[in-house]
Amino acid sequence: MNLDDTIVAIATPPGRGGIGVVRLAGPAANSIAETMLRKTTNLEPNRAQLCDLIDPPFDDALETGTPPRIDEVVVTYFAHPHSYTTDDIIEISAHGSPVVLRHIVELSLARGARLAQPGEFTMRAFLNGRLDLTQAEAVRDLIDAQTLFQAKVAAQQLQGALSHRLQPIKKNLVDLVALLEAGIDFAEDDISIAPDTLIRNRIAQVQAPLQQLAASFTYGKIVHQGLTLAIVGRPNVGKSSLFNRLVERERAIVTAQPGTTRDLVTETVAIGGIPIQLIDTAGIRQVPDEAEAETIGIRKSIEALADADLVLVVIDSTQPLSQEDSKLLQQTQSRPTIVVENKSDLLSKPEPTPTHLETDALVYPSRTQPGRLPTPEPNSPPHIPTSALTGEGIPALRAAILAHVAGDSTTTRESGFLTSVRHHQLVTTALAALQAATAAVSARVPHEMLLLDLYASLRPLDEITGVTTTDDILNLIFSTFCIGK
Repeated sequence: MNLDDTIVAIATPPGRGGIGVVRLAGPAANSIAETMLRKTTNLEPNRAQLCDLIDPPFDDALETGTPPRIDEVVVTYFAHPHSYTTDDIIEISAHGSPVVLRHIVELSLARGARLAQPGEFTMRAFLNGRLDLTQAEAVRDLIDAQTLFQAKVAAQQLQGALSHRLQPIKKNLVDLVALLEAGIDFAEDDISIAPDTLIRNRIAQVQAPLQQLAASFTYGKIVHQGLTLAIVGRPNVGKSSLFNRLVERERAIVTAQPGTTRDLVTETVAIGGIPIQLIDTAGIRQVPDEAEAETIGIRKSIEALADADLVLVVIDSTQPLSQEDSKLLQQTQSRPTIVVENKSDLLSKPEPTPTHLETDALVYPSRTQPGRLPTPEPNSPPHIPTSALTGEGIPALRAAILAHVAGDSTTTRESGFLTSVRHHQLVTTALAALQAATAAVSARVPHEMLLLDLYASLRPLDEITGVTTTDDILNLIFSTFCIGK
């Protein structure tokens, strides 16, 4: 990739809109823009200026009059090095007509610019030292954010939150490498070899915060990718009503007839800023063989239950716990689960007046007597009483879902947690190398061999933030130990 080229691209999404932006970056950006603009004064850095976009002839000698105006545009000039890529950048904001925007690009190409490759502006920002790798990746995350919370997390990463968290960890590791290198290379200058206890302690100082960072990926992955939540239960317990209440609109069909839902219904909502894909499933029960459509729906429900990150098992709190309920609770014992005791509004209603039949037995004509659900076991999943009809208990249910997402509440208060699978794999690789280094110290392996493990731990961290060169370590050696003084 030639960083001396001037590149051009449309910076706004495809289609028509009120405004479209074309971005030029490179040493010739200003001179190229000058040929297609009619303005009253020269462009000034960090100033937006109203100009006419014109269609100039390619040969000034052929000019027979004033070039026609194509559009009225706003031009912003960002001078080197105070720009996104550190190059000279010209941004032309025109009306969002695809024809006009393409024409600006064509004029730029005809005057020496090159069409930018996907992501090349951010690539230049990284290669020119404007951003490190974590910040460059955060640009993509910010663009892809589906919720405001995701955008805030990406903005923190763009400001260098992860890099700042890794800096002291890398510094401690480089310090240890420098200590061992100095003991090996400059032993004749009376630099003592570090004892094993000191080395183990220094490794632990790197290992502990790195383990905390690796643990943050459980929460960070959900923040970045979202969560899949399956709503399961036997027919007519209010799954679709609960689904609609969480979605906050009538998304699924709800009727008094059991088994209305025969297929999966999905919708993505934001709960506490976390994108959550809700899946409303068919009621799970034993059905006759001839009920093929319902059998297929139940099979899909079981598959959704197996694939979900979190399962809501909905039971009818006005009915005794049925065999189907118990079987479903057993199936989800090994899965992250929340038990939703639905129809809690019926429990608060006055008891219906009993009637005497010929057997002189008391019968409740409107519903089964409530209050027969067993008391939850101490280690059982959380049980949340709700009413999908009235909304009672829904805030508590949302809070329980967020509590599952957050896990260790300290993670949600930290900045610079891991959201990328790539970053997590690299941190895990670094930890494995540190574990090998600890074992090498215990085995009294020579420091030359121990350094191989420490360098193996440093390299993955370099791949996250940027490379630590040999010069960094040499400079630290000479500045710390004053070799040759």
